Amino acid sequence: MAAATVHRVRRSGFDCASVMGVSEDDGVQISGYPLTGIIRQVRRRADFSQRELAKFAHLSPAAVGAIESGRLTPSLPTLQRLLNAANCQLVVVDADGRLVVPLMVWRDTTDGAGRRYPAHLDTILDPEFGEWWADGFGLARPPETFRRNRKYRDWQRARSRREVRNHGSTYVRSYRPPRMDPGDEWKPDPGSSA
Repeated sequence: MAAATVHRVRRSGFDCASVMGVSEDDGVQISGYPLTGIIRQVRRRADFSQRELAKFAHLSPAAVGAIESGRLTPSLPTLQRLLNAANCQLVVVDADGRLVVPLMVWRDTTDGAGRRYPAHLDTILDPEFGEWWADGFGLARPPETFRRNRKYRDWQRARSRREVRNHGSTYVRSYRPPRMDPGDEWKPDPGSSA
């Protein structure tokens, strides 16, 4: 699960957190910064008093004071209300600073027991012959399946990105799948417990 991150800029080894004297015992930290300081900065940018922020966030002024002093840790919905009241939002970014958007989940795509498929696997809807590991055994094909071998999945994802990027290009290089025995794309990675 990705952690909530407030983007932090570093220039030529300069670390704002160490200059500000932020330590590990400052309570809840977001990307190395204390949550109390983030709330105070958001309130200052919005030019709100604690009472005004509390009014727009539908909280008591005492709650805002307790959060800013570190005596109270807000729940995620409360933190979102505080940020939204000051016209800010909480987002998740990866290590490269790109926004992480939610994974799309189809409501009717579940296994036989009604569970969702694992999020790290690419679901294949209506698999064709040869796209399911048990096709060679004459079994009935399921309505959806997935490949368990990470090497093969990564190759397929990279190929898909290249095809999208090269769409309409006159030069298209052919890429070969990783070396593996026939049927290995369905087997889990060696050493994995799945």
